[in-house]
Amino acid sequence: MRKVLLLLLLLISTQLTAWAGDKAVVVDLQSGSKLQAATSAMGGKVLRNIPGTTLYLINVPVAVPATQYSPWLGINSVELDNKVALRPSQGGLGILKMDASKPAEWYAQQPAMKLIRADKALAIAKGRGVVVADLNARVDFRHPALVGHLTGGYDFVAEREISDASLNQSSAGFLDQSSAAFLDQSSAAFLDQSSAAFLDQSSAAFLDQSSASFLDQSSASFLDAGNPAHGHGTIVAGLLAAVAPDSMIMPLRVFDDQGNADVFSIVKAIHYAVNNGADVINMSFGLESQSPAVKKAVEFATSHGVTVVASAGNNDSKVHQYPAAYDDVLGIASTDLQDKKASFSNYGDDIFVTAPGVNIISAYPGGYYAMASGTSFSAPLVAGEAAVLRSARWKGTSRAIAKGAVDIDAKNPKYNGKLGSGRIDIMNSLQIVN
Repeated sequence: MRKVLLLLLLLISTQLTAWAGDKAVVVDLQSGSKLQAATSAMGGKVLRNIPGTTLYLINVPVAVPATQYSPWLGINSVELDNKVALRPSQGGLGILKMDASKPAEWYAQQPAMKLIRADKALAIAKGRGVVVADLNARVDFRHPALVGHLTGGYDFVAEREISDASLNQSSAGFLDQSSAAFLDQSSAAFLDQSSAAFLDQSSAAFLDQSSASFLDQSSASFLDAGNPAHGHGTIVAGLLAAVAPDSMIMPLRVFDDQGNADVFSIVKAIHYAVNNGADVINMSFGLESQSPAVKKAVEFATSHGVTVVASAGNNDSKVHQYPAAYDDVLGIASTDLQDKKASFSNYGDDIFVTAPGVNIISAYPGGYYAMASGTSFSAPLVAGEAAVLRSARWKGTSRAIAKGAVDIDAKNPKYNGKLGSGRIDIMNSLQIVN
């Protein structure tokens, strides 16, 4: 009998080991459930909640799955408020200083924009009246390329409590850069002319070398490129502004300056975006494992008619990344200027469409510009397209994006059928009949 009891205790302790200790958990209660009863059963303390929902962040001594609690408590789900850490860039970041005489939006004429015919589409629609929420890191509000493009946002980092219990690094990489590097460049120098003809002066004179220069990072210490989250939010916002210049970008800061985020902040930001009028939500990040709370938040957004776009990840893998892999989310992979899958980009059945994602130029903090690669920077091109389409049509945004995409399977025989409907073409999509 004693051996049986010891074995039982061992099994229980083994089951709880991964969740043992003082933990912050995201709890979803059934409608009408008693919060106090549930909290007491968990032996926990409510840290935060999301107004208008049954979602709570609760600190508990020992976290166990919802199935371990009595059904009468009405607990739908319990998950760790997983934290993910971004490691510094390992591939380098190309930072560009432009002559002051250049217009702030000069980068909107880069080859990637011409490839997707973003420039042509602006003659028809520019995203007027559409709000695009971007869940990201800090944005440089004063950057000339963003002045007049931003609407009121919210800083979820400021309200987040930092404690040992909330620093669980058990989740996947938060920003979807290959090898967990913030700005995924090729293993060579940041400007790889052999793999991307992005500075082809014969076909694209958008970058005048006489008035622009790349900065030496060793001497430009004021550009904090070693900071894992530095610039990410500004780069993405700059791309949204270039594709849909008349839309309003709602910056929602969920990642701190060290690149840390948590599930609860992401969920809360999605609800905030929907409740404050967002028509499109861009999420240039991902988790390797599913989150019931994030999934439910995405369903809340799409049920309210919001177009949700997310990057597919940079592990050169068909393994799902979330939220990109969820139903009704547009999962975006990356291609180069030759319409070939970017070497780092994920692929698979969950890909909706692809967009250029190699050596993309956008705004960078401090009034500078930068080149970056990754599905993080393909996603906002599609989110911007969604804004343009929503301003020109009253329904069928996702369908139009897919129907207007260019078939690139012939150029990617190894990934046939694994790159969604193809590479986006905004002009094609604008011409799709409702």
